[in-house]
Amino acid sequence: MTRRLWKVGTNSGNNGCPTIYSVPGTDQFVVQGDRVTDPDELGQLEHLAPEEGAVTVPRELLATFAPKEAVHVPQVISAEEFGRMFATLKHSAWRLETRRRYAWDEQQPEYAQFRAEGRVDWDLDDPWCLERREQSALGKRFERVRVVDEPPTEGQRYLLDNARRNTAVGEDIRVLTRSQAEELGLPREDFWVFDSRVVALLHFDDADEMGDIELITDPVQVLRYAQAREAAWHHAVPYDQHGR
Repeated sequence: MTRRLWKVGTNSGNNGCPTIYSVPGTDQFVVQGDRVTDPDELGQLEHLAPEEGAVTVPRELLATFAPKEAVHVPQVISAEEFGRMFATLKHSAWRLETRRRYAWDEQQPEYAQFRAEGRVDWDLDDPWCLERREQSALGKRFERVRVVDEPPTEGQRYLLDNARRNTAVGEDIRVLTRSQAEELGLPREDFWVFDSRVVALLHFDDADEMGDIELITDPVQVLRYAQAREAAWHHAVPYDQHGR
């Protein structure tokens, strides 16, 4: 169905370009401007899909007619999209793990072995390990800081054993105590920082099941998480030195 566009404004007189239009009933806008056709310029745009295009508009147009109110609309991505981010990142992925338990972990056969034996025989050739090893071999960094209680919960002790697996495939795992994390004022939520430019915020329910994955690209918010990363990484210790 053809959408009916409403003209918001233009600074081009009667020439018709550039102009901003709104799409009634949605939070979307259509921008009309000079098309970018230079292949080298288009090549600098990240993840430009074949069906997408780019136009050039003057700053004055956006300053005058673009929406002024700050409306936060969470950008939720699928688990499949989230998974692809680990293959398409350019140089680094960093995670803060803050929870006392993860329901998904407890559903795995490795968790049953950990409960029975206090350790796990990790399969270092499963698909996850193979992909992480391949990406690490390309020079990409994968790092995590895991917040642990004193004493650590069963789920946290499982993840400390799991760190052997992560390390074997190229990740750098460090540990921070809960009291240190609170003293540093770190966020209480789990998140990943990709290439210092985008954050994947992991939402969990009261049953410790992961739900929505929210993508954050606002530079101000990304900087907040990047600052938390720097503080956590500075104070954390390698996982195999925790408790010594």
